[in-house]
Amino acid sequence: MSENTSKSAGLNRRDFLKNSAGLALAGGGLTLLSGTAQAGQANKDWRALSDSYSKSVFWEEVRREFILDKKSVYMNIGTTGSMPRDVLTEYASNNEIVAKNPWDMQEKFGSWPYVTEMAEAIAPGFGAHSHEIILSRNTTDGMCSILHGLKFEKGDVILTTHHEHIAADSPLYVLEERYGVQVKYLQIPVYTGSEAISEEDFVNVFKAAIAQYGNKVRLITFSHITYKTGTVLPAKRICKLANQHRIPTLIDGAHGIGMLNLDFHDIDCDFYAGAGHKWQCGAGATGILYVKDNAQRLAEYWPDRDNPLCLINSSLAEYSYMGTQIQMQYIGNDNYPAKQALTDACLMWDCIGRDVIEARVLALSKLCKELLREAFPSANIYSPDVAGLSSAISSFNPFADQYDSAILTTFRDRLREEYGYIIRTTDFKVKSTDQSDRHALRISTHLFHNEQDVVGLVSAMQELYLSMA
Repeated sequence: MSENTSKSAGLNRRDFLKNSAGLALAGGGLTLLSGTAQAGQANKDWRALSDSYSKSVFWEEVRREFILDKKSVYMNIGTTGSMPRDVLTEYASNNEIVAKNPWDMQEKFGSWPYVTEMAEAIAPGFGAHSHEIILSRNTTDGMCSILHGLKFEKGDVILTTHHEHIAADSPLYVLEERYGVQVKYLQIPVYTGSEAISEEDFVNVFKAAIAQYGNKVRLITFSHITYKTGTVLPAKRICKLANQHRIPTLIDGAHGIGMLNLDFHDIDCDFYAGAGHKWQCGAGATGILYVKDNAQRLAEYWPDRDNPLCLINSSLAEYSYMGTQIQMQYIGNDNYPAKQALTDACLMWDCIGRDVIEARVLALSKLCKELLREAFPSANIYSPDVAGLSSAISSFNPFADQYDSAILTTFRDRLREEYGYIIRTTDFKVKSTDQSDRHALRISTHLFHNEQDVVGLVSAMQELYLSMA
């Protein structure tokens, strides 16, 4: 499509954003609450608003809680989210309190160790007891705390997948080098746009590996949602299989927290490490680490080893009478305003309803996948549009050469610079034996997006593709 044709169609570059994704804001004068929310009022009665107003009006009110630059559409939540307006205001206020009163912080965060009440507030939203929740720094912090804290020995086998993040791959590498642990990177199914895949396919991969390695398997660790393609693994079913064989489980939940309606007790994993700054839209350097029942099940699953979990990231490791939660939580002075911001964001999600948010973001993602298939019928779409396996992440590559990273990087950058849509690229192997990585664009749809954002993105992609093909 030529530049003149583009302009005559009303799709000229920068104006495109104003004429498509910005349409929903044209009637933005409508408000549900009189005046702007004040600091300390971080949680409106979202349930009541949802019951009283149409879905479109309700989600526009949610949208107004975020101060994202209106000149662009940010769709890279898989890398980092954005704090809601009231959470951000309270965060700034709390930082000022700590700066003015570093000794007692005006008792703003409760009694020592200052985050206990935060954990108590967060836990119900994740189907957990408060003593099972540790507010960490991020997913990597949680993964490393568990992987390096477990008492592995030479010859132990850890099962994982070939689509893991460096937050798992790096500490697993250290375990191999330091202790002689055998890490088995299992090849999981990767959707490429044509073949059908199911939850059973993923379960069978782990079932076969357990049968092969037997009682040498000491841990199963995997991503709940793969960051490469956005595929959701059937965590509950994998954990059930592991528990049947008395194998503990550690889940990388970087993309689960804030996107999905999680119930840790129902999943029945032993550990779940997630990020607070991504889909949960908390402050940077925050995360949530779930440790089931003080890790008591380890004693049952690893009866041959004393003290199977050492609390390496703790200032109180030797004080077992305090309980695992306080021991793991206390690492000396902490960033209490950031932890409170995460808590406030979690409470907003709870107030809206995590089930409501999950349904919303998955619906937007489903629309995105459907429009991508229509606009790019020959493209490779790597994110399955299958109930139970689909997330709010959509990964695809419209170009014929799936291994050409340069053209995809140019496409991503031009999409941002010329149209205002911000996404990212990923790379991965479909089969673990592949010599080269495939490359894809990765789109994240979240609660501050609407249908017009998705339609505008796909339309912009289609026009840009035609100009580059």
